[in-house]
Amino acid sequence: MEKASIRSTFLYPPLRLPSIPVPSHLPLTPIRHRPISRAIKALSSPSFREQAGASKRLSSWDDKPYDWGPGGRRYYLDEQDVVSFLQHHSRLIPIQASSFNPASYLWKKIEDIPEERRHNLLRSVKSSLITKAWEVAGMRYQDAKLAKKSGSQFLSNPKFSGMTEEWLCQTSYGPSLVPWLDSFKQTFFRAKDGETYGRITLGSLLPFGLANIYKSPLYFKVKEVVEVMATEQPCDLAYEFGDGNSDPLIFPDGFPMPEKHKWPFNDQLVIYIRHVGPGIMVAQAWQEGRSLEQVPKKFCGEILMIKDYFTISNDRHRMP
Repeated sequence: MEKASIRSTFLYPPLRLPSIPVPSHLPLTPIRHRPISRAIKALSSPSFREQAGASKRLSSWDDKPYDWGPGGRRYYLDEQDVVSFLQHHSRLIPIQASSFNPASYLWKKIEDIPEERRHNLLRSVKSSLITKAWEVAGMRYQDAKLAKKSGSQFLSNPKFSGMTEEWLCQTSYGPSLVPWLDSFKQTFFRAKDGETYGRITLGSLLPFGLANIYKSPLYFKVKEVVEVMATEQPCDLAYEFGDGNSDPLIFPDGFPMPEKHKWPFNDQLVIYIRHVGPGIMVAQAWQEGRSLEQVPKKFCGEILMIKDYFTISNDRHRMP
């Protein structure tokens, strides 16, 4: 009796479903299911395996790593991976968050893009995403191994054989006083004193009437620093512009003579650099002022910098 009472505790009355009337126009023919053994036999047949292999070989992922957008524009999937990650990186948090570094993931995604196509990111990465790239690159310093990586062999290795290195740059927004400065070029070179310098070229990007005013070269010196002075955030390098009055004897032959920087580049402009991936850097520019009492202020928005591999390849072809 005791066992029966225990069993009755866990028994429920049978569930009664209401009868559903079948429409008169539907035939009451039984449904015949294909035996599962026959289905397995069909899937394992040589003809099915051959068709599956052919579809795999002809997949768009393997043979065509791009997609077509409106107007017939081609979008490469590896480039879109970088853009999508920058858009949603704050929401992509794995279960074991401690084992995931967004900067490491972004670095790997940039590595997947061939060198000759990385310049497309200047067009794909919109202004707001350049700022996010600066934020993600800041997480690189949490990984000691990743923090040692560099986006430029020329900057990280003083004995690198190249004479110069060209980069294309795009700001998230131009300086408030000179909003036309939203894109420019920069060239790194080794001076005769063994130090690394650079030059910003504005050229044809200047509005009409300003080319003569800003025709003098904007030279800067590259230094290793560990943090942005105004914010104490970590970084890798800094471009120090100074007043522009550098010793002309240290520059390679054929380079234009240095001149005193014009406003607004003469107010102790410093650009701080973070490495993001191979051939990719992101930066912040600050006017730190010539007087100690002056409060540093941002010169413009964050700057995306991409190595110009096309110019490098052309230079190699011209070399004897």
